[in-house]
Amino acid sequence: MSDKKEGKAPGKLPGRKKMEKKADKAPEKEKVEKKVERKMEKDPDKAVEKVPTEKATENAPEVAEGTVGNGAPSEGAVASGGGEEFVVEPMELPPFEIIVGEKINPFFFKFQFKNVEYSSGRNKTFLCFLVDAQNSNGEGLRGYLEDEHTGAHAEEAFFHQVLPQYDPALRYMVTWYVSSSPCAACAAKLTEILKTRKTLHLTIFSSRLFMWEEPEIQVGLKALVAAGCKLRMMKPSDFIYTWDTFVENEDQSFTPWEDCQENYEYYQERLADILQ
Repeated sequence: MSDKKEGKAPGKLPGRKKMEKKADKAPEKEKVEKKVERKMEKDPDKAVEKVPTEKATENAPEVAEGTVGNGAPSEGAVASGGGEEFVVEPMELPPFEIIVGEKINPFFFKFQFKNVEYSSGRNKTFLCFLVDAQNSNGEGLRGYLEDEHTGAHAEEAFFHQVLPQYDPALRYMVTWYVSSSPCAACAAKLTEILKTRKTLHLTIFSSRLFMWEEPEIQVGLKALVAAGCKLRMMKPSDFIYTWDTFVENEDQSFTPWEDCQENYEYYQERLADILQ
């Protein structure tokens, strides 16, 4: 497969204000220094206690209040040494999950859907979908999925989170606009689904071909087409349609990038070679 947050404004470290006030009080500071000097005279080999100084305070990195350096909440921070030093305990972050929504951020769309040949940094899949269940009284479905490649991919997740139920009495017309074509594993799963759900018709428009030179990818795409799936590459008009339908565009029009047509033709030839 190919490749969603803002923090608070920087603040001061917990306890910094308290430390600075102590450092500003000259009499108290002199008492501490004299105490340290007397201790060193008695036992110079022994480690002396740390003295909070203005220099140490100034060099401390500033982070948002209530957060640690990487922006994660500092709920795991525990106080030690009289409340002046904080030790951050490691916290387990929740695993990434499939994200489902109605509209894509325009920045994500322009980056993730760009049909470049080498998709460096694009390590996730965006899948925009349209579902029309003919002979049903309900409205069609529309939205998008985004995966993080730590669990199920977007293609498989679609059938778990968007269309988990299948009624053989209905005829399903499913259309996907994806940032990258399916991997070998997803192609195999989609093939089995199409063989089982005889009245489900799937059309996939892909911005890019994922690792199309790999033999297992080519075998998977061929099997997917043999099972009834229609594979297409996204042309400039398809990018415009996806922008108008699935992106938070704020009524702004989309102009395809300069080499959009050229890249489409490149991928179209590669796909034709695979499916011949």
